[in-house]
Order: sequence, then C-alpha cells, then structure tokens
Amino acid sequence: ASIDVLSNASTIHDERKQKTVSLDYIRGKTSYALSWSNSKETDYISDNWHASLSQDMFGDLTTLTLGYGRGWDTVSARSGSLVNKVGQADRRSYDIGLSQVITRNLLGALTVEVITDEGFLNNPYRFTRYVDPTDGRGWNIQPEVYPRTRTSTAVSAKARYYLWYRAAASASYRFFTDTWGIRGNTFELGYTHPLGNRWIIEGRVRLYKQGHANFYSDLFPRRDAFNFIGRDKDLAASKNTTIGAKVTYAFLPDGWKFFKRGTVTFDVSRISFRYDDFRDIKDYGILDGFAPGSEPLYRFHANVVQVYASMFF
Repeated sequence: ASIDVLSNASTIHDERKQKTVSLDYIRGKTSYALSWSNSKETDYISDNWHASLSQDMFGDLTTLTLGYGRGWDTVSARSGSLVNKVGQADRRSYDIGLSQVITRNLLGALTVEVITDEGFLNNPYRFTRYVDPTDGRGWNIQPEVYPRTRTSTAVSAKARYYLWYRAAASASYRFFTDTWGIRGNTFELGYTHPLGNRWIIEGRVRLYKQGHANFYSDLFPRRDAFNFIGRDKDLAASKNTTIGAKVTYAFLPDGWKFFKRGTVTFDVSRISFRYDDFRDIKDYGILDGFAPGSEPLYRFHANVVQVYASMFF
C-alpha cells in the first residue's frame, strides 16, 4: 500500500477481478470501437464503457477521432470483516484527436481529453495530519475531505520522424490542468531501431512534473483547518523520471500457417519519484530529532519488468 496509508493504517490484503469486452468495426474509411469493463474488489466496484469513432480523410493523410466514456464507481471502506459503503462516483470523459501525415517522413498528432468527476472522490483509508501539541508525535490525524466535483483537461502533442536507416525518433509533450489547482507537464523522447528483420531495439526517457492541489498540505495548522483537506501524495508537488528500454525478437518473422508474425518482448523501466512537499512520517519523527513538518521529503524508486509474447494473424 502507499506510504501515506501505511503511516496510519494496518496492512491491507485484497483481490481484484476484472472483465473486459471490446468490439472494433471498420467500414470503408470509418472505424468504430466500443468497450466495457467491470472491476471488483472487496471495497470497490467500477463499471466503465467507452465508444469512439475514427474517420480517415484527405487521401488517408488525416485521421479524426472522437470518443465518449462513462464510469460508475461504488466506494466502500473495510474494517475487519465489515465492509460499509461510503459513496459513489460518476465519471464522464470526452476526447478528440487529430493525426496528420505532415511529410513522407514525419507524422504528428494532437489529442484533447476532458474528464468530469462527481461524487465521493477521495480514498476512505487516507488521513490528513494536523499540528497537535497534546500528542506525543506533535501531530494527529483526521479523515480527508475532498470536493465532490472535479474537471480535468489534458492536451498532448506527439511527433514521430522516420529515419533513412529504418529507425524512428519520437517526441511528445502533455499538459494537464484541473479544477483542484493541479498543473502537470510531461516530456518524452523515444528512439526505435530495427536490426535485420528479427530484432527491434527501443529506448525512452520521460520527465514529469506537477504542482500541488489547492487543498493539499503535508501538515495542517489545526484540526478542520479548511472546508477541504487532503494529504494524498498524488495531490502533492512532485517530479518523476523514467528511463526505459525494450527489445523485441521475431521468432516467426515470415509467419507460419495463418499467423503473419510472432514476437516476444522484454521491457524494463526504472522510475524515480521525488516529492517536494510530502514528508516521510512512517520512518521519521520526533524521536529521530525531526519536528513535525521537518521530516525528510519522501522519495522512492521502482523497477518495472514486462515479458510478453504476441501472435499476429
């Protein structure tokens, strides 16, 4: 579980089951897609569906995509063997995308996505902390209180350039903003290089930075300091850097029977997370010589490894 949960809660064990159905239909230069998914945990149930339409235009040099989605979440809280419902959330998403063949070697794409959320939007297991001189730690906790509405907008631009030796370089930028005051910027560079007809080597670097939400604080001055209070680290000001590499090997480069191609892929990423105003209160405190609000800033690293095989027909 996240560090902010482990600081004030016992270990949680749970199982998640998910079902997904998707359908794609192509008619001429128009593509239709429809998907539905259901996810169930002991204390969380989520239903989502999404529909999209894509249209090729101007000699297939331009593609316009429109999408709309709905989601319904039922949020509960578990205490021992008891599970009590605490609220529901209703989500709507709208997206529009435009991809363009700019030159024979250059492709570009622009995407805008707007998501509106309404209902119970915080985590029932998370708490804020506030200054409390009567507590031995110098601080105490109370449940988070979030606004019941949120609208977020993300705009992304991507470009991919084909190099003469069959390689490709890519770059992308994404800007995120929401009504909670969070602003985020993402930059990513990638490179793809084939070796013969069996190997493909890829590398990528991703940088992300965001500011904190309006109602976020690592340490509030008192209990019930404001109408809305939150200490989830995802609302804090933070930076993260990702360096990744991927190797794909075609074990069936020329196909076999009705399979056109078969590949196996190894993908590894190293992600470093650093927080500017979220502090580690799990491993540090007054006994370690840190006054409330002066604990070391939290940071951690993650290694993500994926291995998968693909068959194309």
